[in-house]
Amino acid sequence: MNSILLVITTLFTGLMAGLFYSWSISVTPGLAKLGDEKYLSAFQSMNRAIINPSFLIVFMGLVILLILLSYFSYNSPTPVQFWYVLSATVLYLAGVMLVTFLGNIPLNNTLEALKIETMSAEQMASFRLAFESKWNTFNTIRTICSSLSFLSLVIACTYNGSI
Repeated sequence: MNSILLVITTLFTGLMAGLFYSWSISVTPGLAKLGDEKYLSAFQSMNRAIINPSFLIVFMGLVILLILLSYFSYNSPTPVQFWYVLSATVLYLAGVMLVTFLGNIPLNNTLEALKIETMSAEQMASFRLAFESKWNTFNTIRTICSSLSFLSLVIACTYNGSI
């Protein structure tokens, strides 16, 4: 297996796990303390800010890297390494990408369409109630799956002697 590919994929996966983890332990608890209007405005602003090249290269690049790594590790001299790489790939694709595209992004798009300045306090409270717990649940799934994916790749590195 290409050791450089394994190390880069492990690094990128660690970056994503760290992003989801830090969001879970700092951003969402901080946002939870805000009133409805400030919460919705702040969340809209962060959703806009995260769509940038640095994020997209790592987030989307992992799809390609993990698939390539799985392919190249299939005939690895250490067969157990392949299973760790494959588990990392499945965890990321299902638990991060699928959850993001079927869960978080639709919620983010609905939030983005809001005209907060024209909403009543009751409308903001109602939207937030429907949005916040769902979004946080999806992010918790992404945090757990990306962390397990990262751990699987770290273990795969130990079988490869890369780290």
